[in-house]
Formats: sequence, structure tokens, C-alpha cells
Amino acid sequence: MKTMITGLLAGTMALATLPGAFAADALTLQLKWVTQAQFAGYLVAEAKGFYDEEDLDITILPGGPNIAPEQVIAGGGADIIVTWMAAGLAARDTGVPLVNIAQPFKRSGLMMICPTESEVTEVADFPGKTLGVWFFGNEYPFFAWMNKEGIATDGSDGGVTVLQQSFDIQPMIQGQADCISVMTYNEYGQALDAGYGPENLTIFNYTEMGNDLLEDGLYVLEDSLDDPAKVDAYTRFVRASMKGWAYALENPEEAAEIVVESDETGAAELDHQLYMVGEVSKLVDADDPALDMATYDRTVKALIDQEIIGAEPEGAYTTVVTDALN
Repeated sequence: MKTMITGLLAGTMALATLPGAFAADALTLQLKWVTQAQFAGYLVAEAKGFYDEEDLDITILPGGPNIAPEQVIAGGGADIIVTWMAAGLAARDTGVPLVNIAQPFKRSGLMMICPTESEVTEVADFPGKTLGVWFFGNEYPFFAWMNKEGIATDGSDGGVTVLQQSFDIQPMIQGQADCISVMTYNEYGQALDAGYGPENLTIFNYTEMGNDLLEDGLYVLEDSLDDPAKVDAYTRFVRASMKGWAYALENPEEAAEIVVESDETGAAELDHQLYMVGEVSKLVDADDPALDMATYDRTVKALIDQEIIGAEPEGAYTTVVTDALN
């Protein structure tokens, strides 16, 4: 019996010295929306084993129209979320202590499009029109833009009527709205497929107008940053994710295939996901996940001007993760 116990102890000690013998750090990532190429970097990092290389066990949760990432992480359902900064700061202002740890998306993909029949060719044509806007945290850039232009959004004379838009182009096709919101990498592609384009659309690009607010960033809860082990895991996560983004943008066909394979609903179509990867590549900087402070300041100012947040936030971002990557 003594010999058997000694042998077991020796075997256990030998196993403990092997690389990878210890459990990988488990992290759960909550996406802002359904499984699609908007999140290609994370899906590719998982599929190609980049998280495994960083000794991470990552669970990726898809989002959807009834899922608010801010609520998920506040309830303990995720360690990291992907969300737009306006939604993140608004949540922080109401007591959810979110902190931005990285910002792969450097530019906005948000646009508003108006078909020729709407007779909208410039902002001055908006009064009296119905404009489609997404909510659940996506509405803040629109309201910031209207506030900047001095246009009321309550349907009053001289203002616009806001339609809570579905996440497709149907409100435009069905004539429910004169103009609708689209993302360059998603719904605009649907509009192109439906026969719309620059020749029969007026396009208001938020970035080109200087109205872009920061979109997909990575956020964690503030108190988790007090744990050095968590910070180390976040750092490895961001490093592997950026490797995933770099691979996805360099290999769009494979990235699109990975997205389709990762979608458990079967809704993702290869051609559309390939289109999305191409458009997302114009927004993501795979070499630099650091937060751009000029765009951050513009986002904060727009939210304060709208009274979405009460004051300049403190502690809403940290560079501890991105600094460690250099």
C-alpha cells in the first residue's frame, strides 16, 4: 500500500510540472449582438486556438435584441462585454461600474440612409420626417447628432418623429420611415442587395460628419481590476483577440467561414459575412487596441450635452491592459 501511495504522489507531482497541467483561466465574453462578423476577431481567436495559447478558457455568448450586455455583466453573467461606449458610460452613470480596457474599433460604422422618394438630401430636410433609430443603447449617437443640429426629436413642429426601428431595412422598404439607421458592415449591405445604393440614396455617415461616437469596445467591472490575476487574464485575452482580428482581416474568406460555423442558429450566410468582414476591416485597427482619447472626449461631451450622463466620468477607462501589451 505504501508503495502504491508513493507512486501516486510521484505521478501527481510529475503531472503538475507538465506545461498546461493547471486549469486555464476561464473568462466569459458577452457579445453586443448575434454571432456575426462584427465579432470576427473573437470568434477567429477561439477557432484558431489563440486563446488556448494564452492559457485561457473563453466562453463566447451571443447577444440579441433582448440582451443588454451591461445588464449581463452587472448580474455576474460575463467577465467582459462588447458594447458601444455611449451605452457603457450611460450604464456607469446609473451605477454599473463599467471600465473600458481596450478599443479595437476606432471608427464608427453607423449611417443614416434616405431613399430618393423621401426627398431628403440634407439635414435641413429632416424636420417633419420620420427617422428610424435603434434603441437599447444604440440611440445615443443619433440623439447627439440631432442635439448638435438643434432639431427636436419629439415629433413637434420643426422636429422629427423617431421610429423605434427593427434591426433590418424593412421600415424603409415598407415606408414606415423616411430614413433609417444602418451599419456599414450589415444593414447597408442589405440595402445594396435590395437595389439601393448611392445613386438612389442620400447617405449621412456619422464618421464623415464628425458625429461618430466610439462603438465596439471591451468593458469589465471596475472592482475586478483590483485583482492582479484578473488584469493579467484580461491582458492575455486582449492580446489573443487582437491576434484574432489581425488573422481575420488578413484572411477574410476563412474568417467568414469561421463566423458561419460559430453561429449555432444557422442564420449567418457566408456571402453576407464575407461582406461584413470587408467592411469591419475599415473600422478596426488590429495593431492598436488602445483607446483614442480625442474620440473618447467627443463621446463624453456629446453624452453630457444630451444629459445622458450627468458629468465627466471618472475611472471609466484604464490603459493598464493595453500598456502591458507594448
